[in-house]
Amino acid sequence: MTFLADRLAAVKPSPTIAISTKAAEMRAAGADVIALSAGEPDFDTPVNICDAGKAAIEAGKTRYTAPDGIPELKAAIIAKFKRDNRLEYSPGQVIVSTGGKQVLFNALFATLNAGDEVIIPAPYWVSYPDMVRMCDGTPVVVQCTEAAGFKLTPEALEAAITPKTKWLIFNSPSNPTGAGYSRAELKALTEVLLRHPQVWILSDDMYEPIAFPGFEFCTPAEVEPQLYERTLTVNGVSKAYAMTGWRIGYAGGPAQLVLAMKKVQGQSTSNACSISQWAAVEALNGPQDYLAQSGVEFLRRRDLVVARLNAIEGITCAAPEGAFYVYPGIQGLLGRKTPAGKVLRSDEDFVLALLEAVGVAVVHGAAFGLSPHFRVSYAAADAELIEACDRIQRFCAGLSV
Repeated sequence: MTFLADRLAAVKPSPTIAISTKAAEMRAAGADVIALSAGEPDFDTPVNICDAGKAAIEAGKTRYTAPDGIPELKAAIIAKFKRDNRLEYSPGQVIVSTGGKQVLFNALFATLNAGDEVIIPAPYWVSYPDMVRMCDGTPVVVQCTEAAGFKLTPEALEAAITPKTKWLIFNSPSNPTGAGYSRAELKALTEVLLRHPQVWILSDDMYEPIAFPGFEFCTPAEVEPQLYERTLTVNGVSKAYAMTGWRIGYAGGPAQLVLAMKKVQGQSTSNACSISQWAAVEALNGPQDYLAQSGVEFLRRRDLVVARLNAIEGITCAAPEGAFYVYPGIQGLLGRKTPAGKVLRSDEDFVLALLEAVGVAVVHGAAFGLSPHFRVSYAAADAELIEACDRIQRFCAGLSV
């Protein structure tokens, strides 16, 4: 349609939402489908947080707030950054938005001009490149293979930087791989960034608390304080506290950047939901027992899924350091045929055939910028995960050379 903006031509619908929608449609039609495609915890929001939301409603805290968040939540965020990340911010350096996605979009919209480049390590969260394009920037995708632990190396980062580079988007633990950078690995990257003062760091720390034994979470501005003035540290309550639907993300960074993001938000959505903000105050300030409890659950599920997938001929599956995803490789399955005669030439062929044949919904690796892989979200009950892995094994066993 000619009246639509040209920039939309470069933007694709979210593949994760597309797969989840197809799975929901199949379920509605009566199919037995196990959906392991959505990136959200299957746990209920902790009771104390829900109670705080109810209390906010009962107290009449249902009106507009300041565009960048209520003072109480900003204070809780400042305390969280100091307590957990040894980062100190003032209220003018903190912003609250409608989910982490809006934080990221606001930052890119406020800073990118046509021709500016943004380095994005792949595999990446599906929205990064499209948000960059929507803001007239140019995504520069750097492949991070399974052999490299799905992590960006200092050499690859150095090679990707040009005079046009404005941002590096950094995500650890990662969606879709769960890969987490050690302090030494992150320090090596920050040493490269120190040599290029035009490059800012957008650190997406959304999966911070979901870190498994042997991995210690750290964030760029913490590891290298000299980068503090050009780092936006992004986080939220969605994944940590099973609050995806509450839609609260936040960030700390240089005051000038945060003020620009506030200006963007003030002319788009304005404030995040007032009730959700009060619930987030309780999430950050209240008891943190839930984090340890959910961490035990996720670790058990990770080990279960990794073991079962590695037992399937043609699939390799690395054990991630954090988050609640695995990113199995299927190089050994490409070229094989389904019983219906369909040749699997790509990871997208694989996931579509898997869904149609045995009713397991996962997301193809091409959606995240690195093939041939697929992403499994193991934020599901053990029984569902066991059944899904059994179905994947059955599907793979039925392929012919």
